[in-house]
Amino acid sequence: MIDAIFKYQFLQNAVIASLLVSIVCGMIGVIIVEKKLVMMSGGIAHTAYGGVGLGYLLGFEPIIGAIGFSVLAAFGIGFVNRKGGSASDVIIAMFWSLGMALGIIFIGLVKGYPPNMNSYLFGNILSVTKLDLKLMISMTIIVSTLILVFYNDWKAYLFDEEFATIIGIKTTFLEYLLLVLVALTVVVLIRVAGIILVIALLTAPAAVAGLLSNNFKNRMIYAILIGILVCFIGLWISYLNNIASGATIIIVLVSMYTVTYIIKTLVDKIKKV
Repeated sequence: MIDAIFKYQFLQNAVIASLLVSIVCGMIGVIIVEKKLVMMSGGIAHTAYGGVGLGYLLGFEPIIGAIGFSVLAAFGIGFVNRKGGSASDVIIAMFWSLGMALGIIFIGLVKGYPPNMNSYLFGNILSVTKLDLKLMISMTIIVSTLILVFYNDWKAYLFDEEFATIIGIKTTFLEYLLLVLVALTVVVLIRVAGIILVIALLTAPAAVAGLLSNNFKNRMIYAILIGILVCFIGLWISYLNNIASGATIIIVLVSMYTVTYIIKTLVDKIKKV
């Protein structure tokens, strides 16, 4: 596969995309898992489908549409989460369904042959273009910078939100910022894993890292390294067997989490004996 990477441009793009995805997921995923915001992330991810469909309908780049829809969904879902009380899960599910429904309707209104939406629904890292890479690099720089700039605030926010508020940290701002970062991350992930599988890439590396360390900084580093490792293993397996790369990466990720969880459980039991 190493020879093929130097030979084929699409494999070089796939490797660069894997690195970018691993960095973004490693940082954002740890915060999402710790704050139990996976459902909200799913709502934002699936709302992006409406933006992809609108892009095809109006003739502009679908990824730009995905950015607009997912950022708007982030603000809407954030507001609902703070004001919606017990009904917030229901309303987030409505956002989720509405985004998918709008995407299907927009695609249906496109004149001529409908575009192939499989690369947005299920992902195809081997089809990443130079434009996709430029967008992914921009999103990765934005997400990484905002995580590093507010690093100490994130730590306080995750440790105890009430305590963070008392010491003057604007937790409402942090929550909305986090959801916007999730929206940008979803855009980075769409080409790699697709909307359907995006949650696995956001949560699985962070979940494995959570089994290995309780330290916030170490968890981010482990999640990034695990993401890189798994993406390369998934790419290698899919290249050898000529199967879908995004789905293969997800299966490897879930397998790694399962094996790590079993080993950690056994080690903890042995320590207690």
